[in-house]
Amino acid sequence: MTAPELPADLRGALEAKLHGLPRDDITARAAQISRTYRDGGNSRAIATPSDALAYALVRMPATYAAVAACLSALVEARPDFAPKSLLDVGAGPGTASWGAAETFASLQSFMLLDINAALQTLALDLGREHPRLAAMTCRRDAGALDEVAPADLVVASYLIGEVRETERRSLAERLWAKARDTLLVVEPGTPAGYAAIIALRAHLIASGAFVAAPCPHDHACPLSAPDWCHFAQRLPRLRAHIQLKGAELPFEDEKFSYVVLTREPMPKRSARVLAPPVVGKVEVAAKLCTANGVELAKAPRRDKAAYAKARRWRWGDALSD
Repeated sequence: MTAPELPADLRGALEAKLHGLPRDDITARAAQISRTYRDGGNSRAIATPSDALAYALVRMPATYAAVAACLSALVEARPDFAPKSLLDVGAGPGTASWGAAETFASLQSFMLLDINAALQTLALDLGREHPRLAAMTCRRDAGALDEVAPADLVVASYLIGEVRETERRSLAERLWAKARDTLLVVEPGTPAGYAAIIALRAHLIASGAFVAAPCPHDHACPLSAPDWCHFAQRLPRLRAHIQLKGAELPFEDEKFSYVVLTREPMPKRSARVLAPPVVGKVEVAAKLCTANGVELAKAPRRDKAAYAKARRWRWGDALSD
């Protein structure tokens, strides 16, 4: 499975970019960009190379961890999937492309689309020394998504929420049209992020897509408000990450919602752990999404084998029989 922490060569490239720059300025830009996003803004606040670097240092570790978790779920569901081409839509500094390169040694072609020039330039710089990402190509014109060639794997991470609700269905169709085999869409693990994922999921299933992860079925999501489907990935913080965020803990938890859609139906899908299991002295209890809907699974302590197995369950795990 893909590790949640940034690859060593990416960490090195970020640290090299940061070397010699005034930390106070980068910290101030990072804080301003974070406020803009919290207030519903978008990447237009990132206008200079310093802005792009500040954004990458603060957000790239968390978004990488979330994408890595989703790609690991894809590999678990489809261990024979070996894409040769990637289309990274809303690529930012290239986070999803790095995650896909780490996950799939088969990838040789990387096309990145993003309207932000500063982030696009940073993406190219960060990948310059990578044996495969050095050959990545970027486009930032508005019509690029409709013009580029389809790819085996299309990823849209933290993009749908930045698009107006009236435009999301069209964007979903355009993303799916470019996915020769598989589409991964990732959003923040908030009720709004989940709602965007579920709407896209339903629309594309109606258009002929099949779910590979996280759902063990193609039916409507069985959860009802105020509950929502999301997961969490713990990741270590870089030293610069800690300094820029003014954080105290050496780690953080990134919450995310996602869906992986494929062109062919899955022959078999596993139940998914929807929340942290409750481990007690009498039993382990876990909320699962199954082919039959949401179920509460219990493993009593008296069944030693089942109890020991259930103690290893983690939020987001796919459970084999």
